[in-house]
Amino acid sequence: MARYTGPATKKARAFGEAIYGPDKSFDKKKYAPGQHGPSRKRKQKSDYALQLMEKQKAKYTYGVLERQFRNTFDKASRKSGVTGTILLQYLEARLDNVVYRMGLGTTRRGTRQLVSHRHILVNGIVTNIPSYSVKPGDVIEVRGKSRGLDVVVNNVRSKHDNRKHSWIEWNAERMEGKFLAYPERDQIPEMINEQLIVELYNK
Repeated sequence: MARYTGPATKKARAFGEAIYGPDKSFDKKKYAPGQHGPSRKRKQKSDYALQLMEKQKAKYTYGVLERQFRNTFDKASRKSGVTGTILLQYLEARLDNVVYRMGLGTTRRGTRQLVSHRHILVNGIVTNIPSYSVKPGDVIEVRGKSRGLDVVVNNVRSKHDNRKHSWIEWNAERMEGKFLAYPERDQIPEMINEQLIVELYNK
């Protein structure tokens, strides 16, 4: 399945949450899309449907394809600890997500483009793979000749809530940040019930 590139608000309404970040259109219509709107009576979902929906929500939130998501889950399940938490930690450590958390874009879709278009360095090396796994201690910065781009300058100057994370250090003047550690579960703001995803894959 190809990565979703359709209307963000429509997909957010389907999940009942602004999964792509702040969305004024979603705030006006928080019910699922459809001609009957909020008055429509919906059937109670089965356990499987709830588990599947939670997995889809996580995939769309982080912009991950099915094979990538499954591989990330398998990697998390092989590591000792709480599988669901480790899964989210690995998703948070994706380069496109770390760049998003640093406030260099208002959406992960936007920061994915910054990475793909070779505007980002990891430890001084151009890295254009959005799924690249950032490790604690890695330094992420905007490439020298890319620092004058309007999209970069505007995002660096803006006061993003994205930057309020203790596991990431950010220096606006140098346009660089450091990934200090994998976040604890209570430090990850996404409203995802990762246990449902674990139950789905363990069937």
